[in-house]
Amino acid sequence: MGHQKVTQKAAAGRNMRSSGQSQGRPSGKLVAGAFGLFALLGLTVFGSTAYLAANGIDPVEFYSNMANPYMRFVKIDAGQRREQTAEAFAKVLSWSDADVKNFLDAAPKDVRGSLDGYYLPGTYWVRLGASGGEVARQMLDAFNAKVSDQVLGVGDMQKLKGQIGSNGKINLDTAVRIASIIQREAAGRKDMNLISGVIWNRLFKGMTLDMDATLQYAKGNSDNWWPQVKSKDKNIKSAFNTYKNKGLPPTAIANPSIDAIKAALNPVKTDCLFYLHDNNRGIHCTATYAAHQVNIQRYLVGQK
Repeated sequence: MGHQKVTQKAAAGRNMRSSGQSQGRPSGKLVAGAFGLFALLGLTVFGSTAYLAANGIDPVEFYSNMANPYMRFVKIDAGQRREQTAEAFAKVLSWSDADVKNFLDAAPKDVRGSLDGYYLPGTYWVRLGASGGEVARQMLDAFNAKVSDQVLGVGDMQKLKGQIGSNGKINLDTAVRIASIIQREAAGRKDMNLISGVIWNRLFKGMTLDMDATLQYAKGNSDNWWPQVKSKDKNIKSAFNTYKNKGLPPTAIANPSIDAIKAALNPVKTDCLFYLHDNNRGIHCTATYAAHQVNIQRYLVGQK
């Protein structure tokens, strides 16, 4: 299968745009000026930038927004569903319900419906009156440009195709779906390639993936997009239940970072099929379920 192109109708990959400041970031001079002028304001009015951070306010976003009353600086974290991303922009830009709907509807579509995975996380400099459709296009353009430059442009996909000897199994949609799971499952960048290796191993062995993040996606709603997984959830009737259904979920479960997409295409060569994170976020993988059970007792049960 060839690469597809991300538009508002279908999910992406070939002939992607790579030029321009697609995320509309402020110039370094403007941001520096904002810090120079408003760092003093932060110290006198709010106490310090530490006060902002302690109260969940990004100092860069705060100062940038004060520096230009006609623009807004919005940070979108990796691993969010598109509904969460819409909520973040709606809060900053005071969107109407129609704007939120337009943003969600602008996501790439195919026979599966609207797709998660293509609103690239990052920092965005957006016009105060920007509509949902405008912001969606800005995010899709950012995805196109960065994936073209940092993933397709460096040959990650072709390299993996050569390693596994199966062109039919690798395309951008596959990479994004795997990357979305990696993003939600990893404790940090250092884990991503190993988790990718485990996922690919399980896929090639015809095993179920058994990924809790997919259960969270199946359960999630506007009250809690990522609810805690309970043992009984493994029996949820959902196409996204990777404990019941073999293969990848139908679509991506979140919007992954470029790092996660690259990890999906650059798995660590390992014999591991199981992994867990200990209470210090360290990862431990094993090739057998018996060894995995030992790790559960050692790193989780024994540490309670």
